[in-house]
Amino acid sequence: MAASVETGEGDCVKKIGILLFDEFEELDAVGPWEVLSFWARQFPGDGWEVTTLSRDGMPVTAAKGLVVHPEHSYETAPPLDVLIYPGGQGTRAHLGDEAQLDWVRRQRAQVPLLASVCTGSLVYARAGLLAGRPATTHWGSLGLLRELDPTVVIRPDARFVDDGDIVTSAGVSAGIDMALHLVARLLDVERARQVRRGIQYDPQPPV
Repeated sequence: MAASVETGEGDCVKKIGILLFDEFEELDAVGPWEVLSFWARQFPGDGWEVTTLSRDGMPVTAAKGLVVHPEHSYETAPPLDVLIYPGGQGTRAHLGDEAQLDWVRRQRAQVPLLASVCTGSLVYARAGLLAGRPATTHWGSLGLLRELDPTVVIRPDARFVDDGDIVTSAGVSAGIDMALHLVARLLDVERARQVRRGIQYDPQPPV
């Protein structure tokens, strides 16, 4: 059952949480944030809000030096309907962090939909969440994903993979495509198209 928060008007506001940690890849988190926050702010009647969280709620420094102050710690974060786990070099430390892996497993039990960008899926695999399931990650980490769990059905050419309660996406900018897919899935395709136009996302690489 999806978690929800009652507003003063009696409406149910659902929560999307984006995890932040030291050395996360900036666009992995900021790309989905742009898509989903634009949706939530421009269409508040849809009933969604986006927030950020980290282990202790203190500022984190991303892979290229961007310093971000999360809104919540693990303890103060509201119940979530969606959790997005970005990638980046910082995920490597999580692979051997049993406390973090236990937290991820608890989220699996509590959060209806887990998503990842780039190497965030490596943490899901290490926590045992992708066993026997289709998934993807950054092209440079497909081999490591296979090593972490040989049962994962790797989709190397997929921009994102929706397997019901877990959605994984490929590297970096693929998180934007995945986030637009989430808008379509959580509401409808027309809203996703409105959001895409609103942020003027129309990828036509110049080179």
